[in-house]
Amino acid sequence: MTSEGVVDVTSLSFEQARDELVRVVAELEQGAPTLEQSLTLWTRGEALAARCEEWLRGAKQLLEASRPTGPES
Repeated sequence: MTSEGVVDVTSLSFEQARDELVRVVAELEQGAPTLEQSLTLWTRGEALAARCEEWLRGAKQLLEASRPTGPES
């Protein structure tokens, strides 16, 4: 955690990042009281989305690596 009590996104699982991203989007849709809070939420959301994308890319690479590469005999 950082000094502000916010967990570093690099330590989150896909599910944790996705769930927090859903929460952040909901907060942004409701409208934050200040511009600064909106920008903080937006920045966190961008980081969470990037973390989810990182997990998905990794999963895709694992799937592609497990596929047979040559013609089947």
